[in-house]
Amino acid sequence: MSKSENKVAGYAIIGFGNIGKALARAFARNGINVSVATTRDPKSFASDAAAIGPGIIPTTLTEAVKADTIFLAVRFESHPEVAKALPSWKDKTIVDVTNAYGVPLEKLGGQPSARFVAQAFTGGKLVKGFNHLVASILDQDPAIHGGRRVVFLASDDDGAAAEIGALAENLGFAKIKLGGLSEGGLLVQAHGNTWGKLIFQDLIKFD
Repeated sequence: MSKSENKVAGYAIIGFGNIGKALARAFARNGINVSVATTRDPKSFASDAAAIGPGIIPTTLTEAVKADTIFLAVRFESHPEVAKALPSWKDKTIVDVTNAYGVPLEKLGGQPSARFVAQAFTGGKLVKGFNHLVASILDQDPAIHGGRRVVFLASDDDGAAAEIGALAENLGFAKIKLGGLSEGGLLVQAHGNTWGKLIFQDLIKFD
């Protein structure tokens, strides 16, 4: 394992597809270190990480989940496998960036998708957020037209929501808190072929 793989940032992104890379660029733009991991050998995506910036640290899934705050940027169907990486997610904040595209509501037990995901991460503090921006928009500097792109956040843990809200602002976004997962989660989720009521990819907050 390389020296870079031995580092553990306070933040980690699990998943390094288009969304994961866009998130990594947001961290890099603001000089915040973040670990990135997939189920693959870190060497296989080390060059992509290096191209984004020196603070983007390729590592293993086992190392990445040691971070305090973890962005779940995998396909919705893959979240149970990620959840198995730890027996307990106590003291961890998980930011659910997934969208349950094509997943029938009955498979979610009639719940918001974020609450369904939260059940897999035993003991963790889950915040739904960053999921309403497609990769091509998330990839851009959120400062635009004199305003800032908005990130919607929903969580049953007020402390975790405040923590991710502060991080969102450090990344250049404006935050809007939507309440708990059962209420706010429904407003910003995507499941089946239906988007929540607050999905506006170009919503901008003017200060």
